[in-house]
Amino acid sequence: MVPRYARPEMTALWEPEARYRIWFEIEAHATEKLGELGVVPVSAAKALWDWWATNPKIDVEAIDAIEAVTKHDVIAFLTWVAENVGDEARFMHQGMTSSDVLDTTLAVQLARSADILLADLDALLSAIQRRAEEHKYTPTIGRSHGIHAEPVTFGLKLAQAYAEFDRCRRRLLAAREEIATCAISGAVGTFANIDPQVEEHVADKLGLSVEPVSTQVIPRDRHAMFFSTLAVIAGSIERLAVEIRHLQRTEVLEAEEYFSPGQKGSSAMPHKRNPILTENLTGQARMIRAYALPALENVALWHERDISHSSVERFIGPDACITLDFALARLTGVIDKLLIYPERMQANMDRMGGLIHSQRVLLALTQNGVSREDAYRLVQRNAMKVWESDGRLMLLDLLKQDEEVTAALSAEQLEERFDLEYHFKHVDTIFERVFG
Repeated sequence: MVPRYARPEMTALWEPEARYRIWFEIEAHATEKLGELGVVPVSAAKALWDWWATNPKIDVEAIDAIEAVTKHDVIAFLTWVAENVGDEARFMHQGMTSSDVLDTTLAVQLARSADILLADLDALLSAIQRRAEEHKYTPTIGRSHGIHAEPVTFGLKLAQAYAEFDRCRRRLLAAREEIATCAISGAVGTFANIDPQVEEHVADKLGLSVEPVSTQVIPRDRHAMFFSTLAVIAGSIERLAVEIRHLQRTEVLEAEEYFSPGQKGSSAMPHKRNPILTENLTGQARMIRAYALPALENVALWHERDISHSSVERFIGPDACITLDFALARLTGVIDKLLIYPERMQANMDRMGGLIHSQRVLLALTQNGVSREDAYRLVQRNAMKVWESDGRLMLLDLLKQDEEVTAALSAEQLEERFDLEYHFKHVDTIFERVFG
């Protein structure tokens, strides 16, 4: 985790103290249920909760010092708790194995991280919708292969992004539900030394579901799904970021990131206004996607358990969640303050002498009795003259001068095919589909 790309709420979820607090809650809830079942004294859980009620400081350094000797993190934590609680603490962890604590804790952390990420997506969706409504009918050029194609509106560009992130949100909801599982089933997952009711109790207290069969660990296909979902969201972030970067190029300049007073774009060239935020988002997206592969490789563990996944998750758990949280917040800020230039959009559309209307002329010719092959040839030979003149010639003028074209279409019919508004007649329909 790089502090430069981290926000406090998400970071706090992954701090050692937060992790140990979840460990304690798991152990205390399990001891509580064991007391109800008569396996351990009821006083054991009471002693744990009474100590917890004093809001004790989690002494991370003391726990680390114990682990340096035991070489086992859960045993080090249990030893430290026992030193503070006293004799009753010996009833903790009855019939449990370390994975019960570690895997259930990771499930809590990932579920809570997902809640923050869902709120981030809600904020982003709100910003995109607001700007899409603002520019619902702002004409701009649609591009395929980076080349002028046909007119769209800037609102439609943003509506597409909204629909994509809305899908991302639904995927994250599903991934959250799948990852939020609890395993308190003991060694190799058979419940030989602990009652399944304990697992149900802990799951209920922590807002988790019960893992149907956990071997000794929660199956890692769940985690692979979670981190793959984060990777897909990162891909969507980069897609929108790259669009903005292209639109900010000097030759295009249809939109650009907000440039604040006092901001500097280059140490050497005072005129520069660079798309640094969206370039940064592209880099962060690469990192988040990179975490999906090790999560997929973690699925294949040996038999009922090994720990080849453990070190991987200590990296990717916090890093992926913290980075995605930052990236979503940054993208929301970019969209919220995005500078949009309708006049430049119109100028860019007009730049190539009306070539963007070529399809309408092609269709009109075919509808008036010209074969598609001939229609394409007639329009293309005039379009190429415009292209090669770099827009100094006008397609409509050339078509009006082409006798083969005017034999099928009158000047008035040709002019009708150069109506910009024609392309926007279904914008309302698309917006209704996207925003409801």
